[in-house]
Amino acid sequence: MKNITFLLAVFFLTNYATIQAQQTINQEKSEINFHITGGGIFKVKGTFTGMQGDFILNTSALENASFNICVDATTINTKNKKRDAHLRNSDFFDVEKYPEICFISSAVTKTKNGYNTIGNLTIHGVTKEVEIPFTFSKNTFDGNLIINRFDYNLGEEFGTMRVGTEATVHITCKIN
Repeated sequence: MKNITFLLAVFFLTNYATIQAQQTINQEKSEINFHITGGGIFKVKGTFTGMQGDFILNTSALENASFNICVDATTINTKNKKRDAHLRNSDFFDVEKYPEICFISSAVTKTKNGYNTIGNLTIHGVTKEVEIPFTFSKNTFDGNLIINRFDYNLGEEFGTMRVGTEATVHITCKIN
């Protein structure tokens, strides 16, 4: 009887670990929203879609959690075709040369209000360590961070009169 119980426990743990490793991102319901000031007086809002990668999160075993997720930089959408084309060119995201924006976690921890992940964010060929506070509920990762566009060499020749310095970013990653 002990052998059967042991085998069942091993079978359950093996299958549970496999399920955790196979979490898939729902690309249709996952997106990155951002806003940044424009002209110093209004906010430019936009989104990125096409999120994909490895999402491994078991809130009971955070030491095994990891994120290796990219978003398609060509999907930037501010609901202004001319601006979107400009943001895709070499003045900003240069999507032909840098088609993805990626985050690779190095740690995930529990906090008072949810969780926190630290890792490397790569935009426009520049990688910087960032911290993303997030919640995870109903198979949805909701995180926020602020990005200084000059840290990633985005639109440097445009200064801050036409485009603000910091973008506020909200990440929604829905897991199937």
